[in-house]
Amino acid sequence: MHRRERTKCLHTAVVAAVFLGLCSARGSPQPGRTARARQLHTHRGLSALFMHRATRAPIPWHIRCRHHAVGSRAPDRADDDSCPVLADDRRYGGRMAAGASLELVKVTKMYGHVTAVDAIDLRIPAGSYCCLLGPSGCGKTSTLRMIAGHESATSGDIIVGAKNVTELPPAGRGTAMMFQSYALFPHLSVIDNVAFALKMKGVSKPERHARARELLELVDMQSYAGRLPAQLSGGQQQRVALARALITSPQILLLDEPLSALDPFLRLRMRAELKRLQRELGLTFIHVTHGQDEAMALSDLVVLMNGGRIEQQGSPREIFNHPRTEFAARFIGGHNVIPLNGETFAVRVDRIQLKAPTAAIDGPAVPGTISKIEYQGTYVLIAVTTDGGPEISAQLSDDQFDAETHVIGERVVVTWNPALADALTPHSATSAAPAAELVA
Repeated sequence: MHRRERTKCLHTAVVAAVFLGLCSARGSPQPGRTARARQLHTHRGLSALFMHRATRAPIPWHIRCRHHAVGSRAPDRADDDSCPVLADDRRYGGRMAAGASLELVKVTKMYGHVTAVDAIDLRIPAGSYCCLLGPSGCGKTSTLRMIAGHESATSGDIIVGAKNVTELPPAGRGTAMMFQSYALFPHLSVIDNVAFALKMKGVSKPERHARARELLELVDMQSYAGRLPAQLSGGQQQRVALARALITSPQILLLDEPLSALDPFLRLRMRAELKRLQRELGLTFIHVTHGQDEAMALSDLVVLMNGGRIEQQGSPREIFNHPRTEFAARFIGGHNVIPLNGETFAVRVDRIQLKAPTAAIDGPAVPGTISKIEYQGTYVLIAVTTDGGPEISAQLSDDQFDAETHVIGERVVVTWNPALADALTPHSATSAAPAAELVA
């Protein structure tokens, strides 16, 4: 074997070893085994992997399948139903697994004395698109990683379909994760990147490449099969990463801020592409984002998180039209949070009316001065500094603004229809005792 070929083999072996080692190390420890036994198990498995990659011999079945202990007898093909790898192999041929429901029951994650996720309860229906939405540090990514098995839950249960997967490693959960960085192997072609998981399962090259081509066609990347990741744009790399995540036929696809690295135009295009794929495949998608517009456009279910707990959950329309807390109204955007007569209300900016100080007003009346006018193309946003109160924003159509001709410094009275205002709880739901209700 030439030195270059030997180096390439060793490079691939290192990447594969790290990949499998991370999946094993980040999963929950296997019950009944000492730390030393787990260490020996990992060492023997990786040693065997290096040996067989270096000699280019096929990886033995008993090493290939994590369901069986290293060194145990390879099962006969007649009794291979117990092995998830072969069970997955039967689904090849262009067919995806059906989406599964997900249920989190009092799931908690602690890092030392810091509670990242605080006893959350959540049910995501099968075949739905769910967005975990919230600011940085709210616990959404920790929740996603616990679902994937890359972080162990401190307490609570994670149920996929009818199966409790809390103690299972990532490969046994029926989930696949598309990482924020895409994590493509730079030395492998597009088709080999997509087919990599099947290669680790021992699937033959013609079979895994055929399956990879099907998925590349699904994401419109079949003409780039021979290119390296460095020869692709950001959007193209994302499509390849998506195809690679789908090749194991997961029931649930986990996406960690997949659109954050794209420019605004490409982000809109890929957003539509993700929704199309989810509908066509019928899988359950769980998508972490801090973008309100992204969550509104994609989701069947929005789960708004804050401080490690679920602040509010529901359909995009419900979340936007009826925020329950001050945090929800402020974070979702498009609302004014207005204290009035000892209560706090959320009023959408497009439902605010600006009246002259001498006009007759039937309803709430808050006097103020126009401090800012911003032209936004399809509408004009006007900020009013109220007398001794908060700033209130009003959204006027272009025609409405031209008819009313407001100017900075003008005195106005802010009013709205009380029936269209939502009363808010003054404090965040994170300080309340119960977690959010389960969504059927």
